[in-house]
Amino acid sequence: MSDEDFVTSRDTQALADEVACLKMMITLILKGMGQADAGKVIINMERYVQNALADKPQAEVFSNTIRQIKTAYRQ
Repeated sequence: MSDEDFVTSRDTQALADEVACLKMMITLILKGMGQADAGKVIINMERYVQNALADKPQAEVFSNTIRQIKTAYRQ
C-alpha cells in the first residue's frame, strides 16, 4: 500500500466530505465491534488526546471529532 492508493483532492469541500466519510466509517466500525471493545477504543482515543498531543489547537480538533463519533455511536 502506498500514498498513491489514497489520492486526495486539494479542494476544501472534497476534503471535508472525506473527513465526514471517515468519521462515519469509524463509527460503524465501533458499532460492529461490540460495546465493551468500542468503549475501550474511545477511552484510548481520549487518553491519547490528553496525554500525547501537546499542540492545543490540534488536541481541541481531535476532542471535538471524538465527541462527534461518540454521539453518532450512541444513536
